[in-house]
Amino acid sequence: MENKKLTVLAVFTGKIGMGDKIENELKALIGPTRKETGCIEYRLHRSKDNPDNFMFYETWISKGDLDKHLKTEHLTTIGARANTLCASSPTVTFWEEYA
Repeated sequence: MENKKLTVLAVFTGKIGMGDKIENELKALIGPTRKETGCIEYRLHRSKDNPDNFMFYETWISKGDLDKHLKTEHLTTIGARANTLCASSPTVTFWEEYA
């Protein structure tokens, strides 16, 4: 997987009524992340069914670039605050484009 583009779906399940606070926290990640080496796409989505839930759609040049992203200060900093805003840890799945 190292030499192939990698797509990531990260789903955040917010605590009831925390949607606006979660949105602000996640939006703060967009600018710095899009400037990272290897970031092709980094888009935040909000659920139409539940406004407390969010999803990042990300595309990275390689898994190595994603691994570097996961260690950045802006991402690790939000991890501590996420416990107060989210009902659980994010669900993260990894995808490779085939067609």
